[in-house]
Amino acid sequence: MSAAPAASRTPYEFFDAAVVRTRRLSPSIVRVVLGDPSLARVVSEGRDQRFKLFLPRPGQNAPVLPESLGADWYARWRALDPGVRGVMRTYTIRDTRSDPPELDVDFALHGDLGPASAWARRARPGDRVAVLAPVRRGNGGVDFRLPPGADAVLLTGDETALPAVAGILAALPEGIPVRALLEVAHPDDRLPLPTKADADVQWFVRPRAAPSPLPAALASTPLHGRTPYAWLAGEATAVRAQRRHLVRDRALPRQAVTFTGYWRRGTTEDQLLARAARPAERTEPEAARSPAPAATAKA
Repeated sequence: MSAAPAASRTPYEFFDAAVVRTRRLSPSIVRVVLGDPSLARVVSEGRDQRFKLFLPRPGQNAPVLPESLGADWYARWRALDPGVRGVMRTYTIRDTRSDPPELDVDFALHGDLGPASAWARRARPGDRVAVLAPVRRGNGGVDFRLPPGADAVLLTGDETALPAVAGILAALPEGIPVRALLEVAHPDDRLPLPTKADADVQWFVRPRAAPSPLPAALASTPLHGRTPYAWLAGEATAVRAQRRHLVRDRALPRQAVTFTGYWRRGTTEDQLLARAARPAERTEPEAARSPAPAATAKA
């Protein structure tokens, strides 16, 4: 079906879009460029700006969405046959352009272990998708917010967080000290990360099927500044371990640590959203109102 704009009172709208081109950035990361004239209305605040992507299932030429895409879209989407409705995933807006209107999405690839990875690996120009994207600033879809008085930044993330890390580094003010601990699956996944900040970027290549090296790396890493701000993203278990370490062992105030599980080992976003709806019958959990759950899966 064709996606129609949501009510203008909301900070998000649904858009039809199609793949314009793809570009393999590294062994594990592919950039998919989406285009449509309507995407000129998309407003990204940069940093870790998130949105919802809806993908067709095998055999479909476009994702199946509810007939009505207003404020109750989530309840209507959930009511559709799970084997037919469009696959919903949460991603970071890597970049937008207005001439022509385009939106860049970077996918971390892991074979066919998840529908989004499988789709991105095979994406071709003309493939149709739908997006729920912000149309005004202050849309609630950005987590990185440098507090007043913060004099240093700590960033940690795996390859699923690289688009957000790149956006954050590009937005940081000149000269602020930044320490970034980044985990990837392949040495060639270490992508350029331009920034005006005084950034110390350390890369860790994760052995195949091994747990995240970031919790141990963080434990041995000194923090910069007197009032640092930390942003942590990636696999949920590793992120929680890092957050506990910073709050409990480093005595960082809880409000100085922003943490987001972008995925959870062995769990899809569909399963996470199903859990969010229990035990009560919830028509639209917080994960659906803002175009990303507190913990999201990108598989």
